[in-house]
Amino acid sequence: MLQQSALKFLKELLNSAGPSGFEEETAAVYRTYLRGFCCRVETDVLGNTIGVLNPEAEFKVMLAGHYDEIGFQIVFIDDGGLLYFRPNGGVDKLTVPGTEIEVTTERGKVPGVIGKKPLHLLKTAERDKAVELEDMWIDIGVENRAEAEKLVRIGDPVAVKPNFQLIGKNRVMSKGLDDRIGAFVVAETLRALSKRKLAVAVYGVGTAQEEVGLRGATTSTYGINPQVGFAVDVGFATDIPDIPHKLLGDLKLGRGPELNRSADNNVVLGKMLRKIAVRYKIPCQETVSHRASGGTDTAQMQMTRAGVATALVSIPNRYMHTPVEVCDLRDVRHAVKLLTETIAAMTGKETFIPGLSKAEI
Repeated sequence: MLQQSALKFLKELLNSAGPSGFEEETAAVYRTYLRGFCCRVETDVLGNTIGVLNPEAEFKVMLAGHYDEIGFQIVFIDDGGLLYFRPNGGVDKLTVPGTEIEVTTERGKVPGVIGKKPLHLLKTAERDKAVELEDMWIDIGVENRAEAEKLVRIGDPVAVKPNFQLIGKNRVMSKGLDDRIGAFVVAETLRALSKRKLAVAVYGVGTAQEEVGLRGATTSTYGINPQVGFAVDVGFATDIPDIPHKLLGDLKLGRGPELNRSADNNVVLGKMLRKIAVRYKIPCQETVSHRASGGTDTAQMQMTRAGVATALVSIPNRYMHTPVEVCDLRDVRHAVKLLTETIAAMTGKETFIPGLSKAEI
């Protein structure tokens, strides 16, 4: 289990509201925590929060975990005061009806629930079809448009109501584990490294707007200009029914973080991670992305400026992009250890060009 201070931070981070493009609350939680051990902490114009260790070193290592969450945005208020919305990020529409939400407004949070036509009133053919988002609405308990407009405005962001829970011996359930659990790993790695003597500069970034196009990683990596970049995201746990292992691999909660081999992952950096894992007996799971490239901050980090040596470290996640994702804190702890020891071992003189012989280095 995590230290109480870290667990408190994780709960605050997961319970914050921060749909893509509206991460202010989440960034504030992140800044406050990082200031306890980083040399410098700042939030940039896009909403990324950056904590820095050993900034005088020329060789820069970047860690990135995105802290935005999927959500919604208000687009229309009808005469009865019901709110219609659009998705903000890749929402699974099958899980949306009945979700408790909060609308973030200038005056504070407005609670509500996402409604749809009752099952009893649906035609037989309709009962077997997923309800489209345009046929759902948000009910905030008002009686007309005028009353609703006193509370909310068009464009206000909507997030799932906070629902953090520890379940079982080692697991956490919450909205937004994709990818605040990764942002948490970044923060805890910074905290661990702050107690070590470092030969490299370390920039830990909670990135914004990942769910709408990897935008925060694009700008923050350009600004930092690192030689090495680690993205920490969630990966699919396949230890649930009807997941084809022959297509997605055998990946279990509690068996360690996933180490990826794909075009987004530098071969030399990947070997370094695996050597550290063996040296410190850190359990890890091997995986291959279900597509050749893209989908995480790793891709944008890698392609910044003249190119960055990147690696993706993933925390296995059940029920991704639903209001109740589940991860295992043992995987989190092992990911922090792996990243901490890998970065602490760097001298700043490494080269990550694939295929060079020792004579060429």
